[in-house]
Amino acid sequence: GGPMTADAARKMIKKAGEGAQLQFPVHPHMLRHGCGYYLAAKGIDTRAIQDYLGHANIHHTVRYTQLAPQRFEGFWED
Repeated sequence: GGPMTADAARKMIKKAGEGAQLQFPVHPHMLRHGCGYYLAAKGIDTRAIQDYLGHANIHHTVRYTQLAPQRFEGFWED
């Protein structure tokens, strides 16, 4: 009946991963990574993603944009 603890959240996420029959252990930080990859795939500016995720160093953010499928769209116009 009280507030959710960090341990309870970890257990819920781990159980959800097991329920989905994922072949790897799931942890809460994966949600943060998922957010970064999602924003990059939408074409959101890397600096905006950096600020949103609270990264002090841009090198921690570029990992999300390196795999973004649209990263070269709009470079050149015909």
